Amino acid sequence: MKRPRNLTRQQKSHKASFRLNPDNWMISKKQFDNWLIVHRLTGRTSIILAP
Repeated sequence: MKRPRNLTRQQKSHKASFRLNPDNWMISKKQFDNWLIVHRLTGRTSIILAP
């Protein structure tokens, strides 16, 4: 797995719209239509729609 990256300000506001705490999630992979995000503590992955 590639190293997850911290979120930018716009990405944080987009993630908050999905009712996720942006401080606990990092982006692992950005694709054209969705993002693969990883939880910092548990390692759980999730896919959300890209803006």
